[in-house]
Amino acid sequence: MLFPTPLIKGTILKRYKRFLADVIIQSDNYETSLKNIVLEPTVVYVANTGAMTSCWAKDWPVMLSYHDNPKRKLKYTLEMTYNGLSWIGINTSIANKIAIESIKSSLIPTIPFDSYIKPEYKVGKSRIDIYLEYMINNELIKHFIEVKNVTLKVENNIAMFPDAVTTRGHKHLRELTSLVKEGYRASMMFIVQREDVSSFQIASHIDGVYYDLIKVAIKEGVEILVVGCKLSSKEIIPIKILPYTI
Repeated sequence: MLFPTPLIKGTILKRYKRFLADVIIQSDNYETSLKNIVLEPTVVYVANTGAMTSCWAKDWPVMLSYHDNPKRKLKYTLEMTYNGLSWIGINTSIANKIAIESIKSSLIPTIPFDSYIKPEYKVGKSRIDIYLEYMINNELIKHFIEVKNVTLKVENNIAMFPDAVTTRGHKHLRELTSLVKEGYRASMMFIVQREDVSSFQIASHIDGVYYDLIKVAIKEGVEILVVGCKLSSKEIIPIKILPYTI
């Protein structure tokens, strides 16, 4: 997934009110045509409702996108943080784009790259992140996918989800389980936006209900897909399937 313009360097000072952070925007920004950037704290938008545990600390380097939209109060969005080992993609709003790219790039061998893809597909009173249609052995497959962004890292280089109790996530697992029972194919896709991990687990110690629900979902036939990414100031590329344990 290419960013419309290369990202801008900065240093994070603090995150607060969930959706806000104070960042020093560096004057020596490379790969950008923006001029006259001053070294003073700037309030930026944080597109992440989670705890962001292991994703930031004061004075960590960050990367920002700039949006010259008169309707936007905050012109900058926090896209990535850097822990000394890896960039970490904290913008949850782009996880669906990365998921679609992972399908179109043939990264997922069980899903045809030329599938019909419909984002934000309405089912009843809900919207599923991705809806697919494709043919396998002359049979039309209808496939629903929910996408989650993964940023939490624990010891032994393990990525985990969720990083906070997620009642919305509970709802999504129940919906996918119901769809499988109705005869559809359904998957949970976890997009891991950091490179310093080698496997994935559900964080049962953070949200035991989510852990129980995903076990039920798997038993009923919901599939688990875990996608690892490579991150840079220009793009985020889904590059591999990570192993997982539940």
